[in-house]
Amino acid sequence: MKNYNYHHEHNHHHEHEINSLNRSFIIGIILNAGFVIVEFIAGFLFNSMGLLSDAGHNLSDVTSLVLAMVAFKLTKVNANSRYTYGYKKSTIIVSFLNAVILLMVVIMIIIESIEKLFNPQPVEGYIIVWVAAFGIIINVITAWLFIKDKDRDLNIKGTYIHMAMDALVSVGVVLSGFIILFTGLTFIDSIIGLIIAIIIIFSTWNLLKSSIRLVLDGVPKFINSEEISKKICECFGVLEVHHLHIWAISTTENALTSHIVVKDIKQIEKIKNNIKHILSENKISHVTLEFELVGCLCIDKNCRNEKK
Repeated sequence: MKNYNYHHEHNHHHEHEINSLNRSFIIGIILNAGFVIVEFIAGFLFNSMGLLSDAGHNLSDVTSLVLAMVAFKLTKVNANSRYTYGYKKSTIIVSFLNAVILLMVVIMIIIESIEKLFNPQPVEGYIIVWVAAFGIIINVITAWLFIKDKDRDLNIKGTYIHMAMDALVSVGVVLSGFIILFTGLTFIDSIIGLIIAIIIIFSTWNLLKSSIRLVLDGVPKFINSEEISKKICECFGVLEVHHLHIWAISTTENALTSHIVVKDIKQIEKIKNNIKHILSENKISHVTLEFELVGCLCIDKNCRNEKK
């Protein structure tokens, strides 16, 4: 009865966390979508490149939030005979799409900012200040919604960092509004647009590289395959490790397959448990091991560590 109550309470707590996170996504999407509309209209009516570029950036935030929410929901779908890992890979695809969307926004911002820089238009500084200040509030609230869950998933952490960074970008837009208001230097608006583009590039580049690596089933950045191989070799009863593959199933789960050469077949169960324990400490949760006795030839033609 005690065990039943524990699992019931654990499942209830887990379900509450899922509902809370889902609610955070919905609130964040509504707040940011509403702000994008306001910012775009203000930027268009008052000819502000800073507001228009920031609106484009915030539109990508809305898209990112929607994609992250969809990916989050897909990870909860059970595996089946066709998708034996479920839909967990969708989180990696979303990370890649987010990076691509951001880079497309950057290109548009740069083109428009350069055009406005050579063909300056009158800009209402006070409008920029008020709209961007409102944007700071929206971004801070959205970042706060995800702060408690940011270490649970790479997409959620990316959303949190993205929103926190956007708040800083909005601060820059506010400053440009004040400069225009007091100096009349309207070209500052285009310069701020270019600065926003540079910030997005720097914040997106690592996300793009990491997502491409994971899409191609590369070893996750924080895992050193050579170090993992060395740790396995140090396990009791292990003579050699080859045909080692490490890849990401999702943005939070990693998998490993490997051939393990042992001397005593009677110790396989103990060796397997030791290896899985070490791998779990290194954030590798899905493990498949194939054991071989010393002196046996590995018949796998794709074995890259096979001695010829």
